[in-house]
Amino acid sequence: MASEPIREWPVHCPYCDAPFTMLLDLSVGSYSTWEDCAVCCQPIQVAVEVATDGELNGVTLACDDDVI
Repeated sequence: MASEPIREWPVHCPYCDAPFTMLLDLSVGSYSTWEDCAVCCQPIQVAVEVATDGELNGVTLACDDDVI
């Protein structure tokens, strides 16, 4: 089981490449959401993949017109 249900995750905006940190809630399992870039305000698709044991498998970021 994952030690912390909330995890900080460093990422880069797929539009402007600005670095920022996301807070991921691993307690809910895998999920998809949207996050606006704090620099360029573009909508970012976020897909969080969590294993059945609660460990983070991966985070995918994409532009709003990409299919993830």
